[in-house]
Amino acid sequence: MNDDLRAKLKDATTQQKQTKKFLTNLKKQKAKKLDTLFHKAHEEVFQKIDCLDCANCCKTTSPIFRDVDIERISSYFKMKAAEFVKTYLRLDDDGDYVLQNAPCAFLGEDNKCSIYDHRPLACREYPHTDRKNMYQLLDLSHRNTLICPAVHDIVCKIRKNLQP
Repeated sequence: MNDDLRAKLKDATTQQKQTKKFLTNLKKQKAKKLDTLFHKAHEEVFQKIDCLDCANCCKTTSPIFRDVDIERISSYFKMKAAEFVKTYLRLDDDGDYVLQNAPCAFLGEDNKCSIYDHRPLACREYPHTDRKNMYQLLDLSHRNTLICPAVHDIVCKIRKNLQP
């Protein structure tokens, strides 16, 4: 990860209380306006940030693997779903399948995903800042500011755009 992205994550940690308060107040916005704010900022930020320069999400967290994800990925590896689960996954406290370890077993040294075309839905949707009904994802977005420098930038951009 380059120094600029590392600095963004440090900034996110420093501002975590203010960010949580800001995102909590955003819940007062109309859902459609909130979606527009996030989607516009998402597009702008991801024109400048390349996930392959960071991959912190893959290095530090695990997506949830749904049954359909497990079936698709195990099929790709030509292994039985139970064998895939035993080899790569564990049940978390919520009863969801997640990776046994971080970083992700499918992350290459070049930050590329070896199962990119078959990856779990949670990975496909990450960092969730371009989804509909963002008002439902504000707590998740807050947590993701501490993992993804792009999410931190998105929230900062929205905050700046809403200031008088």
